[in-house]
Amino acid sequence: MTAAALATPPPVIDVRGLVKRFGDKLVVNDVSIRVAAGTIYGFLGPNGSGKTTTIRLLCGLLTPDSGEGTCLGLDIRTQSAAIKRQVGYMTQKFSFWEDLSIAENLDFVARMYGLSDRRRRVDGALERLGLANRRRQLAGELSGGWKQRLALAACILHEPKLLLLDEPTAGVDPKARREFWDEIHRLAADGLTVLVSTHYMDEAERCHEIAYIAYGTLMTHGPVERVIAESGLRTRVVAGADLGPVATALTGQPGVEMVAVFGSRLHVSGMNGAALDAALKPWAGRTDLRVTAADPTLEDVFIHLMNRSTDNFQ
Repeated sequence: MTAAALATPPPVIDVRGLVKRFGDKLVVNDVSIRVAAGTIYGFLGPNGSGKTTTIRLLCGLLTPDSGEGTCLGLDIRTQSAAIKRQVGYMTQKFSFWEDLSIAENLDFVARMYGLSDRRRRVDGALERLGLANRRRQLAGELSGGWKQRLALAACILHEPKLLLLDEPTAGVDPKARREFWDEIHRLAADGLTVLVSTHYMDEAERCHEIAYIAYGTLMTHGPVERVIAESGLRTRVVAGADLGPVATALTGQPGVEMVAVFGSRLHVSGMNGAALDAALKPWAGRTDLRVTAADPTLEDVFIHLMNRSTDNFQ
């Protein structure tokens, strides 16, 4: 073994061929993923496409029907109990006691984990998440952003090695979302590995790597820049006023897969650049419009992949 191989730590997650069915529905179909330590790994995909189920399979919270692998160096099939003790899991739904204060909620969680030195751990989590001045406030009185901070504080009380976030910022204002992600990056910089499902493209772009799962199938994965580059998608931007008739005329034209309005701009995308240019030729000569080539956005790629996937529940 080379010195470089010895210096490279093993992946936190290394799974192959995961399959999961619920009844006659194939929810996860032959998924293989590797996640390095300290990585923020984002999962994107349509609602009901198997993102949460996949995340739970990756860390031993669910047992696959077939497939194998490790999480935190432990077998996901035979050592799931040991894996769970090293995982922090934040669900989309707020699940703490609204008639207890912030500090009382955290102390209760620390008791459930059987943690020693509970006072130090609770005080540390309160300080880290900016909750110390609100420690006596009832959880039921908190806004969405502060509830989110409480949930994250509870997840890191037992100092997990892996953090699972299931659409953690749904319904939270942009400022609170940014502050939340700043904290996630600080945790990752300290060595914590994070798996997060999200529908927000700006959040996906803050992940080190992403995976796009459509109805149980892993369609693409890797750093955002590579996912966009390997999509094969071509995009043209039409800028000008009164773009509604232009969008209507372009929709369904040969080579035009998507037309999306962004204020005074249209994103026109497809797999063949020459076909796009042919469809746009009638508009390219107008003095009130400007047509330029552009890199596709992650949202363009997201919609492109959605259009090419098949709902396995239909």
